[in-house]
Amino acid sequence: MEIEQIKTFFTQLWSVISTFWNSGFLKLCSNVLDIVLVAFIVYHAIKLIRETRAIQLLKGILLLAVLYVVVNLLKMEAMMFLLQKVFEFSVIGLLILFQPELRHALESMGRSKFGVFNPFSGKGGQELRRRELMQAGIDGVCRACSDMSDKKIGALIIFERVTMLGEIAKTGTTVDALVSPELIGNIFYPKAPLHDGAAIIRDGRVCAAGCILPLTQNNAVSSELGTRHRAALGMSEQSDAIIVVVSEERGSISIAHDGVLLQDISDGDLREKLQKYLIIQPEQPGEISRTFKRIAGRIKHEKDHKEK
Repeated sequence: MEIEQIKTFFTQLWSVISTFWNSGFLKLCSNVLDIVLVAFIVYHAIKLIRETRAIQLLKGILLLAVLYVVVNLLKMEAMMFLLQKVFEFSVIGLLILFQPELRHALESMGRSKFGVFNPFSGKGGQELRRRELMQAGIDGVCRACSDMSDKKIGALIIFERVTMLGEIAKTGTTVDALVSPELIGNIFYPKAPLHDGAAIIRDGRVCAAGCILPLTQNNAVSSELGTRHRAALGMSEQSDAIIVVVSEERGSISIAHDGVLLQDISDGDLREKLQKYLIIQPEQPGEISRTFKRIAGRIKHEKDHKEK
């Protein structure tokens, strides 16, 4: 009896689905979803390149497309042939020209919520132990930065988060030691061989020092910023890392995150922000909110610079 009821249920369910399908309802839903997905991809593609030099390339491509339509209407055979050949090889050319933007987009996808389940992330299940090591690392860095700030010793310290910085670590020297104020001080001692590069902290341990970082591509950055600050901004633009900078000239402490540089922060603010980003681990904002936050930070930075 129960089997007959189950068969009747599924028969009726299939009948309802068939009715909706035949009426075109599901086809309508499919078309709407298709349009939404295409709009989503186009929107994020435009958002991805709007603040980069690639936007100029996109304008050039659109100009060629308009020119092709005009040439086609006027039946200009020679120009049509030339533009067709240009478009044939444009795909490979775009992949080469937009390589930094494409890489940034893929890294952003890897840092999204589903990236938590990434088997390549290298994060184990010992969350409590990781937090203890990270807290000890924060304490050591804060004490070291306070001491280096008083002595005006330059420093560049990176806290790795979700984005793995293995490629950056390979540009320096492997250390693999627990964080301590003495170790950080020795790394950035002016006569030490590794003091000019950056130190990378992974899960509460100094994994490498003397590392070379990419400089920021943001042309709106103040010319008063030195190489360390530009490198910190560049690293924060290409990853979700938290970068701490100690100025060699003024002894001020700054922190870079998400393409925004917060300058002249106190020891207490440094500790508070490091704990917020590394211990509390707030939910990662979406790419849209990250972009608006970055734009707002840059606008505020430019406004403050003009006022000075």
